[in-house]
Amino acid sequence: MPQARFPQPSRRGILAAGGALGLTAALAACGSEKKDGSGKTEGGGKTGPWSFKDDRGTTAKRDATPKNIVAFTGVAAALFDYGIECKGVFGPTTTGGGKPDVQAGDMDVSKLTVIGNAWGQFNIEKYAALAPDVLISTMFDDKGTLWYVPEESKDKILKFAPSVGISVYDRQLTHPLQRIQALAESLGADVKSDKVVKAKKRFEDASERLRKVAKAHKDIKVLVGSASQDLFYVSGSNLSVDLEYFKALGVNLVEPPEKAKKASGGWFENLSWENVDQYDADVIMMDNRSSALQPAALDKSKPTWRKLPAVKAGQVIPRVAEPIFSYDKCAPILEDLADAIEKAKKLK
Repeated sequence: MPQARFPQPSRRGILAAGGALGLTAALAACGSEKKDGSGKTEGGGKTGPWSFKDDRGTTAKRDATPKNIVAFTGVAAALFDYGIECKGVFGPTTTGGGKPDVQAGDMDVSKLTVIGNAWGQFNIEKYAALAPDVLISTMFDDKGTLWYVPEESKDKILKFAPSVGISVYDRQLTHPLQRIQALAESLGADVKSDKVVKAKKRFEDASERLRKVAKAHKDIKVLVGSASQDLFYVSGSNLSVDLEYFKALGVNLVEPPEKAKKASGGWFENLSWENVDQYDADVIMMDNRSSALQPAALDKSKPTWRKLPAVKAGQVIPRVAEPIFSYDKCAPILEDLADAIEKAKKLK
């Protein structure tokens, strides 16, 4: 979801000591490809030029398959599921004590170079030192804005390597899943492997099951929320790839009126905690990102939250607000929602 959901520190360009001279030298250094004696790249195992046309209509090109990949954490986690490992990541990667953030998936975060772990953080010197071959991120708008690449320093950042943007804006979940798999294949992944084929089949089966469960339980209303200290956010069913897909499968989602979502550009409605009971809901899905307050914290601090019928009934489940776009990670999302709807009691 867009950063407007939570108060965020201002974006700031990070230009470490060494200044323009150091950056210029690093830029020159990353212009050459890394190959072993056989002519193959050390990472992808492919020879010949590489290119990939992204969702901006821009084609990223290299003389060989990229080896030094830097990506938004969630994208890196998806590529990891296809066997493609990134050298560096930016975005929520670790939480307190160095534990992996939910968006890090199965990656060993101790082996990653973290360019920035929070909104507005992007260490350009550290990025340049990786001699990046390509930078990859998602896009939450139709303007080509790369997620977690700071606007004020993007021109410096994008000089070092071609970039790839995968849109997760106003389309269904199946789009970024297909695009990430195609990107992984271009980077050397075996998308016909038994693991990948089984993961896709599981996703397809989960989709069909959710469709059937939603049809059999049309009366069950699902509210999608997120929480900060001051506000409760009710997400609309448009713009977000997961919610658009749930809606297409027939899930009965609570929908705030368009005028209520206007302040957020159409993404969600802001409610004060005094008005958190504005909508009837049988199941609540709560944003599981580390930037959001989680149900356990709300149970202790927000009396109006505790009074909600779905909370009292124990019918609250996590929402993976920024999915890791591999079939392996998205199938369980659909399975868990189908389970929740199937087991839910009608509350009002």
